[in-house]
Amino acid sequence: MNSLIDFLSNPNTQWVLTGSILLGFASGLIGSFVLLKKQSLIGDAMAHATLPGVCIAYIISGVKSTPLFLTGAALTGLLATYFIQAIVKHSRIKTDASIGVVLSVFFGIGIVLLTYITKNMGGNQSGLDDFIFGQAASMVRGDIQTIAVGSFLIILFTSLFFKEFKIAVFDPNYAKGLGIPVGLINSILMALVIGVVVVGIQMVGVVLIAALLITPPLAARYWTDRLGLMSFISGIIGALSGVVGTTVSTIGEGLPTGPLIVLVTSALFLLSLLFGKSKGLITRFFISKGVRHT
Repeated sequence: MNSLIDFLSNPNTQWVLTGSILLGFASGLIGSFVLLKKQSLIGDAMAHATLPGVCIAYIISGVKSTPLFLTGAALTGLLATYFIQAIVKHSRIKTDASIGVVLSVFFGIGIVLLTYITKNMGGNQSGLDDFIFGQAASMVRGDIQTIAVGSFLIILFTSLFFKEFKIAVFDPNYAKGLGIPVGLINSILMALVIGVVVVGIQMVGVVLIAALLITPPLAARYWTDRLGLMSFISGIIGALSGVVGTTVSTIGEGLPTGPLIVLVTSALFLLSLLFGKSKGLITRFFISKGVRHT
């Protein structure tokens, strides 16, 4: 117990936990809209597309600079989003196939660049490998502050545009009739998704950050059909996953943060799948038995 108290009283640990809570909540919150728009895989493509940006930023600068890494990640994430939309618009390729192609190409480029850096520029020492699976223990206070501030801003903007997102997602034509600029709202939503991916890749990793956008809202759907409550539950599930996974990663030296967070999220999804108040399998089973009995 004393060791746990000492661990939690550490200022750096407090920053790590704060950052993971805010990141998890932001991911679950914005992920609810992405899920309802049936664009969850776009988040996955954006996440994989950030790796080339991180590598290019390091090759150009030659130093480990989180602001530069995040800038590079944002630029290649935006570029990947543009390519996905352009392929769908100017060809007969469907969205899912376009996402698969862009995801594979960008991530392949990222792995090639990462291998080049590792062999020629000391990539392991620079900490670039941590961007693949995430590593809370390797982050300094400035990194955590960036994650915390970025996640807070994403939560703030999502809250401010919640009504517009809701109407635009469920009924775009009705939203246009109300004078809501649906195109602009969708662009803001995609920008927030990119924001979650960019600020979260160092903690969760490019491979698994999409899981924080997809799994919490999926779990929340088993508890309610109301969007507002679903978004809040999704944020809570994301925050809980982030803090538990990050804590285990920090205590267990060398354990990657991303996989642990995803494992916790998956466990919460399984519990929701079985016991969810609205659509849980076991809950529905007992309800059906009760109906038959009456």
